[in-house]
Amino acid sequence: MCCQLYNACLERIVRKRLYLRRQSRQAVYHLSGRIKKTQLHSDCLAGQVVAAFGRHYSVATEAGIVSCVTRGKKIGVACGDQVTCRLTTPGQGVIETIQPRRSLFYRSDAFKEKIIAANVTQIILVVAAVPSFSEELISRCLVAAESENINVLIVLNKSDLIEQTKIAYQTLSLYRDLGYCVLQLSSIHDVSLLLPYLTNHLSVLVGQSGMGKSTLLNALVPEANRSTATISLALDSGSHTTTYSQLYQLDKNSAIIDSPGFQEFGLNHIKEENLAYGFAEFHPYIGHCKFSNCRHRAEPGCAVLAAHEDGKILSKRLDYYHKLLR
Repeated sequence: MCCQLYNACLERIVRKRLYLRRQSRQAVYHLSGRIKKTQLHSDCLAGQVVAAFGRHYSVATEAGIVSCVTRGKKIGVACGDQVTCRLTTPGQGVIETIQPRRSLFYRSDAFKEKIIAANVTQIILVVAAVPSFSEELISRCLVAAESENINVLIVLNKSDLIEQTKIAYQTLSLYRDLGYCVLQLSSIHDVSLLLPYLTNHLSVLVGQSGMGKSTLLNALVPEANRSTATISLALDSGSHTTTYSQLYQLDKNSAIIDSPGFQEFGLNHIKEENLAYGFAEFHPYIGHCKFSNCRHRAEPGCAVLAAHEDGKILSKRLDYYHKLLR
């Protein structure tokens, strides 16, 4: 009887030990799973933002494209940014940090800022004879570029419209005289003239709607397949087809960003005392005025106004500058 009780107790003890051992193994398994999951969540990947959709971003990393958001209401990430992101699930993550930028090209008004691209070394300003372009918008774009020390290449697209292009090219002579390169081409026929200018640059395509930026990009990067649309001759304007910025790699050292077209270009982010630096022809005279806080309006001893009187600064450009003063 005692032997039977002993055996029964021993069997229960063995079963209990086996049960506890299984539970321990399962606990270790689940714990290791949590550890692995935690390690995955803490993994940070370095990469470049290659597309910006509002507050959603595509980041190219060594592990592939990661779809990212920012924390809370953090904004200010731009296409072209170098970032670190933390994975939350496979293929998705949160942008944790933005690396220091070499440049930031954006526009702003009294209410908001519109970031166009970061770390670009060249702005390709696309204009065309049809629809007509705004010289004031060109000047504003140049001011924003000069404030960030970014090189500008003006591309006169649609050169197949021969007569209209002749007139447009003459209008752009002002910017050629200022030292900006103006390149004529037709994006529907041949874009080979542009290729040497893209080498070793991160360029961004900018311009008014309807200038042919998307057609130009499709010629450079056929797989981009950006949407295009016809222009309205009655309204002398183009359709807004590009709605987000996207980066395309051209080769190992060259890339191009396509950005949405604009119909206005605010410069509220540039301090009034720095606006003059946005006009290339003002540079030789800045710092030579009688007063250090000269606004180049009607102050005595103004070197910029004196240069204007001598014909070295055009009235049109001086008027643009005065319009920007707030």
